[in-house]
Amino acid sequence: MKKTRKLHASHINMSHGSGGKAMRDLIEDLFVSCFDNPQLNALEDQARFDLQSLQQYGERLAFTTDSYVVDPLFFPGGNIGTLAVNGTINDLAVSGAKPLYLSCGMIIEEGMPVSELREIVQSMKAAADLAGVQIVTGDTKVVPHGKGDKLFINTTGIGVIPQGIEISASRSKVGDKVIVNGYIGDHGAAILNARGDLALDVSLETDCQPLHELMSVMLAACPDLHAVRDASRGGVATVLNEFAESANVSIRLDESCIPVRNTVRGVCEILGLDALHFANEGKLVATVPADSAEALLHAMQSHPAGREAAIIGEVVEGPAGRVVIKTGFGGERILDMLVGEQLPRIC
Repeated sequence: MKKTRKLHASHINMSHGSGGKAMRDLIEDLFVSCFDNPQLNALEDQARFDLQSLQQYGERLAFTTDSYVVDPLFFPGGNIGTLAVNGTINDLAVSGAKPLYLSCGMIIEEGMPVSELREIVQSMKAAADLAGVQIVTGDTKVVPHGKGDKLFINTTGIGVIPQGIEISASRSKVGDKVIVNGYIGDHGAAILNARGDLALDVSLETDCQPLHELMSVMLAACPDLHAVRDASRGGVATVLNEFAESANVSIRLDESCIPVRNTVRGVCEILGLDALHFANEGKLVATVPADSAEALLHAMQSHPAGREAAIIGEVVEGPAGRVVIKTGFGGERILDMLVGEQLPRIC
């Protein structure tokens, strides 16, 4: 039997955050009807789980949270909703965890079209279903017009780490190889172009995708992954600087081995920016034992999310915390983490 739509307003107004009937209608019509699972449908103030159902996957919880403030809300290849779901899934995945449950907190600006909000919620549901996770609890706030820039989303995720997996930035070791799972900088370039400031007639699309299945493939090929992180804000350069600092090692990259699309490279050349600092929403960076690197690379390339995976450098002896890159001209330069603000509201 088809459910009767309770939300008749065309735009969000302050009553939708008041705690009364209008807010209840918003929650039931948009969120509960779309996400639709027993924990959420109970409409308690918290989601409740049987601990045994979690322990079947492993012995440790992974718990993460992130907030999303991208501008524009919709961009080629996704929107703020798909970004929020996949971004939080990936924060869990790079620890080796199996992602299971998400929360969703929304801060909505008065005047936002309900049709846009509904499309974003439906995109979140589709992304969650694709990854096999459930959105089980949440919160809604409405702020006055001009105080929220349409929509901010916070998602918190819970996953379980199987026994025997120890992935940490501090585990990077001299001799390790550095691997990325594909073209870098796609998301940052796509968002920049979607704002219309550059008026570039090029095809740029976000790389937003879940990485937990790729991580499963990687762990099957190399259970002793040392360090793995998704290269979102600050890009690959920031992640590798964090690895180098945490493990007190140096990292050397080879520019010729780093996969960058020609369109992204062109945007960087026009603006004087570096693709290694651009945000990604479907790319991870890993340091792995050298004797496992080739087998791992082949395993990654067998998965759609790792088809263009590449070994881009190695962990070396040298000044602790330093990342250097061999350039196409044969020289070397220090690759620092992102300093200051490169692109506003990128994720």
